Order: sequence, then structure tokens, then C-alpha cells
Amino acid sequence: MSKKLSATVKLACELIARPSVTPDDAGCQPLMTERLERLGFTVEPMRFGDVDNFWARRGDAGPVFCFAGHTDVVPPGPLDRWESDPFEPSIRNGVLYGRGACDMKGSLAAMITATEGFLAVYPDHKGSIAFLITSDEEGPAVHGTRKVMETLTARGEHIDFALVGEPSSKDRLGDVVKHGRRGSLSGRLRVQGKQGHVAYPHLADNPIHGIAPALAALAAEQWDAGNEHFPPTSLQFSNIQSGTGADNVIPDALTAIFNLRFSTEQTPEAIQERIHAILDAAGLDYQLDWHLSGLPFLTAAGELLDAGRHAIAAVTGVQTEPSTVGGTSDGRFIAPTGAQVLEIGPVNATIHKVNECVGVAELDQLAAIYAEVLRRLLT
Repeated sequence: MSKKLSATVKLACELIARPSVTPDDAGCQPLMTERLERLGFTVEPMRFGDVDNFWARRGDAGPVFCFAGHTDVVPPGPLDRWESDPFEPSIRNGVLYGRGACDMKGSLAAMITATEGFLAVYPDHKGSIAFLITSDEEGPAVHGTRKVMETLTARGEHIDFALVGEPSSKDRLGDVVKHGRRGSLSGRLRVQGKQGHVAYPHLADNPIHGIAPALAALAAEQWDAGNEHFPPTSLQFSNIQSGTGADNVIPDALTAIFNLRFSTEQTPEAIQERIHAILDAAGLDYQLDWHLSGLPFLTAAGELLDAGRHAIAAVTGVQTEPSTVGGTSDGRFIAPTGAQVLEIGPVNATIHKVNECVGVAELDQLAAIYAEVLRRLLT
């Protein structure tokens, strides 16, 4: 890489070059912790199961400002569709290409260099700066941030402000920040029938026919109207499987998988009750297993959101739009402890795609935004 690259871009390239497909950290975290230790951070590696995490903190007073993020990335997909090796960072026409460039190794690099720059000017800042980094955000998210937060809570450590580096922007850096996320509830439904010959349906029980009215009812159900911060709750079926593959056999069972992204207008218990009522009304013989990935959270107007807005305006001139749309993030494990949580990151147009990329200038601006947030909250 050229010596003319900024410190942020150089570090982003070093991180991209480590093939850290979930849950393998591939040496990304040691690269980060070495730099943090030089700044006076106390670094605590936390490995749970096959997942590497670390908690680093500089200072012992409040408020505690925490950068949160993940070093793991999704698999690169078909290599022949990449214009360059996904784990060999490449800069073309002012754009950095590589798996994780946008989600979220560019943000991690910006967090580190922003902290280095901030401490060079404000070594005696108020409060504490912390980092909570995991290698299990793109995977099951069981042994990552969730476990670290459980550990911190058990010993009485509290985060006041958490800035998550997820790629939040839509068209240009800073135009959107995420100040909340919807909850995620999944169901795996098995409907039992009775196998038989299609010519003798009276001797069988077709689970496909049996579930059809319930599927229509669930798809048409209006769960709520949302509110000023969240869109309406929605249910989507993602998979339905049944049958033997033969055209003359009535299947004996059907399996359906669905997910609801729900707002603060709902609770998991209320949703489950309504779904069971619809299935029961259809007279189905069924089993339904639930998995709650996270509850909805919202960071209302306050110190962190104000700091983010002002920092983005100061660096980019953009007036940001707070939003709660999109998937889940590890913010869902931090917010329930009472922390204010905000997500600020690059434009998300290429995340999880072939030829994932981020603008070089965008990363330098992101580091400046992070440093300005620190200045506004800790000086």
C-alpha cells in the first residue's frame, strides 16, 4: 500500500487482510489491542466458546463511552466474481475493496485512529473510553457481545454511551444514523399430517392444505401501526418445506420458518399468543419452537444522539436522519443495561455483497466524526 495512505486507511487494510470469517478473528483483535495498550488502555481478552472478544478501558470514572463493533465478516461468496481477492485490500479510484471494508473493519480502524487523535489532544479527558469488540456478530451472536455484557453487568461495570460502527449511512456518510432497532422473533413450525395416495385423499391428511388458511391469516394480520420511531411490525415466511418429491404422494408433515421484526408496540409474548390463536383456530396438529434474537430498543433525543448529529454536521455538513430500520445489531445487547446506543458507520450499499467497498475519503471523515463525538462527550 502507498505510504500516502492515512493512518485510518492503512489500519483498515491491515484488518481486511486478515480473513476473519465468523467466528475466526484471524488476528484482528491483537492488532487492535496492541495499539490500545500503547494508549494506556487496560485490555481484557474474553473468550467464550470458540469466540474471541475483548473489553478495553482507559479511565476508571464515569461517564463511560464505549466503541462497540465486530471483527468477523461474512464469507466472501464466489471468488471469481470479485474483481480482486476479497482478503487482499485493493484501492481503485479512491475506493477500498475487500471483505469487511464497510462491515465493519473500516469503522474499527476509524475508532482506533479517532481515539489516538483525541488522546493526543485531550490526554486528561473526563470519564472513561472503552472498546467492546467481538468476532461473533455475523454468526449466532451467542458467545460475543451478549456474553461480554453479561460479564460486565455481573461485576457492576456500566456503559453510559455506546457508539456502534455498523454501516448506517444510505447515500452519503452520515445521512442516516441508527438510534434504535426492531426486535427479532423467529418461529419454526411443524404441522403434522398423514401420508397417503393423492387418489385417496380421504385416507390421508394433507398438512399443506391444512395450513393454507392459517398462512393466509398470518400473512394478512395487521400487528400494529408502528409509531413515530418504528415502522409497523411485519411477519415474513422465509422457508416452507413438505413432500417427498413425488407428484402422487400426500406428505405427512410440513415445516415452515418465519420471522417477525417488531416494534416497541409489541412484546414477544403478545405476538406468540396471537400466532398460537390463529394456528389453534385452524385446528392444526402442530409444534412451534420460538427463538428471540433481541428486543427492540430506542435511544431517544439526548446527549449521545445530539453529539452524533453535531459531529456529522461539523465534519460533513450533512443533517442526519435518525432511523430504526434494518436488521439487528449488537446494540440490542447493550441497550437493555440502560446505555444510550447510536450506530454511525459508512454507506451500506455493498455490505455482504461481492466487491464490498468503502470510499477512502469516507473512512477519514468517519474517524473525524468519531473523534468529534468523543470531544463533545468527554471534554
